[in-house]
Amino acid sequence: MKNENVVELISIRKSFGEKMLFDGLTFSIPAAAITGIIGANGVGKSILLHMICGLVKPNSGRISVFGKCIGSDVDFPPRTGALIDEPGFLPDLSAYSNLKLLADISGKASPNRILEVLSIVGLQRERDQAVRTFSAGMRKRLGIAQAILEKPALLLLDEPTDSIDQAGWRGIYEYLIELKEEGTTILLTSNKQDEINILCDQAFLLENRNLSPITIR
Repeated sequence: MKNENVVELISIRKSFGEKMLFDGLTFSIPAAAITGIIGANGVGKSILLHMICGLVKPNSGRISVFGKCIGSDVDFPPRTGALIDEPGFLPDLSAYSNLKLLADISGKASPNRILEVLSIVGLQRERDQAVRTFSAGMRKRLGIAQAILEKPALLLLDEPTDSIDQAGWRGIYEYLIELKEEGTTILLTSNKQDEINILCDQAFLLENRNLSPITIR
């Protein structure tokens, strides 16, 4: 399994008006590994994740996840959890109730699993607190809880520890490494070189419309 590619992007071109973000990007993500992408704001890190999720269409090229072509075989990649934009939680509901609502829709997570993920992201004490009272860091934690709720085989995370304090991100790092060891494939973006060094098996710099491998220290 580890020698297989879970995600493949082939000859991807994407522009918004006259701004070209990707021009012939070819890139693959191996199974059961953590792949990191680092780059300046505005170079397209989030758009890349949006395209893998099928939320943004490339101008040309092909994207496949678990062998399914995004946009033709499936609209959203199978067995995938994602935190890209801030999730649309209902502000007057508690953290637990928001996750319970999602679990009831999918039927793929038990009440015990909801409590488990809230504990993983450090929100067990705030589980009954209305989301409208949450800080930016707490909302980010809840977003991670939502992304891992159904135990996805592929996890896409856009700057997962942004706004989270040091005590919080250490626990999240430990859990992401544990997920990888259990066979989960993870793709994350970051602005933190230290984060890339700690978490990633391979990493790439996104600049000049393409990805270049970088050394992990």
